[in-house]
Amino acid sequence: MKTRLLGGIAALLVAIVGTVLLVTYVQNADKRALGSTETENVYVVQKTIPAGASAETIAGSVVEKSVPKLAIAENSVTDLSSLGSKVSAVALMPGEQLLSSRLVEQTAFLGPSRVQVPTGLQELTLKLPIERVAGGILKAGDTVGIFLSVEDAGAGQAGGKASKTQLSFHKVLVTAAQFSDGAATQTGTSDTASGASQVSSTTNSKPQGDGTYLITVARNSADAERIVFAAEFGKIYLSKEPGDAVESNTGAVDTAGLFR
Repeated sequence: MKTRLLGGIAALLVAIVGTVLLVTYVQNADKRALGSTETENVYVVQKTIPAGASAETIAGSVVEKSVPKLAIAENSVTDLSSLGSKVSAVALMPGEQLLSSRLVEQTAFLGPSRVQVPTGLQELTLKLPIERVAGGILKAGDTVGIFLSVEDAGAGQAGGKASKTQLSFHKVLVTAAQFSDGAATQTGTSDTASGASQVSSTTNSKPQGDGTYLITVARNSADAERIVFAAEFGKIYLSKEPGDAVESNTGAVDTAGLFR
C-alpha cells in the first residue's frame, strides 16, 4: 500500500515538474526565435477595445511586445503619449498591433452619431448654412422634410423667371450630421465604465469650419437625382419633421399662389 502511495506521489511530482519545464520552454520560445532577429517594441492589443475608446482606455488595453521589424505594420504606435486626445475609430481586436491610422481626434469620431442606412437606399450629403438645417439642431436618426426651390428661366411673362418651392419629400432619415470640417455635431462624453466615447443628448450647435453643416440623408436613387438637381441649380431647406408630423402638400408654391 505504501509502495503504491509513494509511486503515485512520485508520478504526480514528475508530472508537475514536466509541466513547469514545458511552460518555461514555451515562454522562452519567442525569445529564442527572436535571438538573431532585429526587433522593435510596439504595442499590441491585449483585450478588445471598443470604437470610441479614450486614449486612457486604449493604454490600459495594450501591452508592449518585441516584434521583428519585418512584421511591424505601417503606422504602428511605439509611444502611447502620442495618442493625446485621440480615440479608436473602430473596434480593435486582441492580437493586432495598435496603429495610428485607426485612431482619430475625438471631435472627428462619428460613431454613435451615425445611423445605419436602410436597405435599398443610398446616402447623399448636403452642405447647408445653419438657417437651412433647423438652426443646427438636427442629429443622426432625425427625420426631415426637404424643400426644393428653383427658378425656371423659360417661364413667366416676357421671358422672366418663375420661382417655385415645394415640400418634395417627407420624413427623410438623417444618417449623419457634421460640421463642414467633418467633425460630428454631437458632443462626446466619456463612459468611465467601458471607456467608450458616447454621444450625449445635447447638440453642439456652434458651427465649425466655414459655418455650414454637412447633413447626410438616405433616399432612393430617383429622389436623390431631384435633390442633387435642386442643390446644383436651386436651393434646399430642411425642416425637422418627426414621425408624428402631419403631412399636407399644396403642390409647388409660386408667386401667383403665394397669397391665396
